[in-house]
Amino acid sequence: MSTVLEYDTAHASPDQQRSQATPLLTEALLERVGARAANYDRDNAFFAEDLEELKAAGFLRASVPRELGGLGLTLPQLVREQIRLAYRAPATALALNMHLYWAGAALYLWRRGDRSAEWILREIGVGRVFAAGHGEPGNDAGLADSTVKATPLPGGAWRFDGHKILTSLAPAWDWLGIHGRDDSDPANPRIVHAFIRRSAEGHRTDQTWDALGLRATRSDDTWLEGVIAQPEHVTRILPAGPPDDPFVDGILGAVLPGLGAVYYGIAKRAFDLALEAAGSRRSLALGGRTHAFKPLTQAHVAQAAIELESIEALLERTAQRWWQGYAPGEPWLAQLLATKQHAVDGALRVVNLALQVGGAASLSRRNELERLFRDVRAGAFHPPNSDATLELIGQSWLGVLGAV
Repeated sequence: MSTVLEYDTAHASPDQQRSQATPLLTEALLERVGARAANYDRDNAFFAEDLEELKAAGFLRASVPRELGGLGLTLPQLVREQIRLAYRAPATALALNMHLYWAGAALYLWRRGDRSAEWILREIGVGRVFAAGHGEPGNDAGLADSTVKATPLPGGAWRFDGHKILTSLAPAWDWLGIHGRDDSDPANPRIVHAFIRRSAEGHRTDQTWDALGLRATRSDDTWLEGVIAQPEHVTRILPAGPPDDPFVDGILGAVLPGLGAVYYGIAKRAFDLALEAAGSRRSLALGGRTHAFKPLTQAHVAQAAIELESIEALLERTAQRWWQGYAPGEPWLAQLLATKQHAVDGALRVVNLALQVGGAASLSRRNELERLFRDVRAGAFHPPNSDATLELIGQSWLGVLGAV
């Protein structure tokens, strides 16, 4: 991985200070979003109404610099807004993280003085929606390799042929970020990172998404059948293998805290619902007093509270450190991955405890805890999945990252 440079961000601008003090998403908007979540889940429907409202509120361009049409939020500020959204609508928040991380990757380059992806920030600034086309059947190497064929064309354009899976925002994206493998020189295979327009010919969506949880993301399959990325939309051509490039670093620095924010939001919501249940469930064994007086309920709540405190603290610290910049030699990738993994694992534990507190009523499809129980289980599978994450963290601390 490339070296992460430090930034001089000691003094926030007045606009950033105001953004810090005043949440971007209003409680009224979040209430409407939350009220729609159960119906989206039941019908396996895309969150179209949420998208329009959140776009109008500026959420999709929140981290784009003001001079490029955005609101100029820092990563810590954006993460806090993602938590608030996930608290009410996890699927909506998760899918939009796949848009926001493109803004984060482009912003990372822009803040370093690299304007090669500025067009992404400008497109997001005028309302375009980006999605991620990285998932592939059988590809457990992630961005280091690809099963999609990338073919160079005269003039610098590239043709892509292959199968992408888990394309969140499938019904709504304007731009899809993809990667593919170029074997035109078999001795030196390359990975091509590029973007395609929805209006381009040679791609189609296969409506395959009918999942356990996070149903409103509509993460359908995408088939690339000769679609062409224009030269100006080819962001990187890298050697196959573990990528060593600031653009890929920027993706990781945006997507991993965002994922942590989503699962922390799920856990926090489940915890609050459990508190409500404990305060309203009556116990015959306790003479009609509520379950809040049961020692085991108190222990479950305490365990969940400890998990939440640690998730929030690590998430906040990591977002701040990434935004301010790590010193050369720091294991920043291990810390980003650890934050995501701790949020995912901790959220699962919190939701399980919340169901224990909520009792058998939590099993009802009418109970929000039932949906959160399903949604939180997707956390283990976001690339890199839990197994790969542990390998990468271990390799990073042992100093053998990239050599294994």
